[in-house]
Amino acid sequence: MYLDHFGFEQWPFHLTPNTELFLGLPPHYEAIQMVNTALSMGEGVIKVTGEVGTGKTMVCRMLVNHFKANVQLVYLPNPALSGRELRQAVATELAVESSSFTSIVDDIQRQLIAFARAGKHVVVLVDEAQALSDEALEALRLFGNLETEQQKLLQIVLFGQPELDQRLEQHHLRQLRQRITFSAKLRPLSMEETVTYIDIRIEKAGGDRAVFSSSQKQAIWKASKGIPRLINQLCHKSLLLAYSQESVSIKHSHLYAAAHDTFDACKPKYKSPKCWGWS
Repeated sequence: MYLDHFGFEQWPFHLTPNTELFLGLPPHYEAIQMVNTALSMGEGVIKVTGEVGTGKTMVCRMLVNHFKANVQLVYLPNPALSGRELRQAVATELAVESSSFTSIVDDIQRQLIAFARAGKHVVVLVDEAQALSDEALEALRLFGNLETEQQKLLQIVLFGQPELDQRLEQHHLRQLRQRITFSAKLRPLSMEETVTYIDIRIEKAGGDRAVFSSSQKQAIWKASKGIPRLINQLCHKSLLLAYSQESVSIKHSHLYAAAHDTFDACKPKYKSPKCWGWS
């Protein structure tokens, strides 16, 4: 592939989130700081939302990688859970053996109290939370009620698409909504942030940032609308096209073709950076 051709030591624009290539740009850094601050203050339910591809999974992984040793993590990546299944998933993650479904919450609470006495903080990370059923959301709310006189026994961080915000506006979810004390929204990158994003990922992967020209980086921002996942797709496809034609740099035609091959990207009408024209 194009790794050796361009002198890369690893994939600079792979779609799988790679924490080694993480760049603390404001949208992601601010979300991580907000979650860490809220957790340190003992808040019960915290929310991070963002459009598809804005970096929620990367933020989640960076949080996991930098949790302190006294954090007992419960990670729930599968939103297709009923309330009963969610309770069982939490029990499994906490190594709780329950004799019956009716006693499972009490058994979980006893384990949480044991963790608290041992100085451990239990944090539940829920990915794709917008897809949780109302029953599962209610189960989470009830978990958030478990506490001693001094602290929450379990803290919950919800990661979801903007649809999560829309769901929480519903009247029957107002109890959960009112328990969310801190929220962060991941926005798309600005043009300057996009250029920095491309340059730093190329450098961290061992390449030369000049492989893309300044006008091409600006065009990538326009085509991607500042969404990191689309930026990765456009850069990856452009590099593949350049490699297939044995070119040592990206030509405008490569980026033009990459944009037209990426479903959610804005499409340039012309191949010249002076008058790309956008659909």
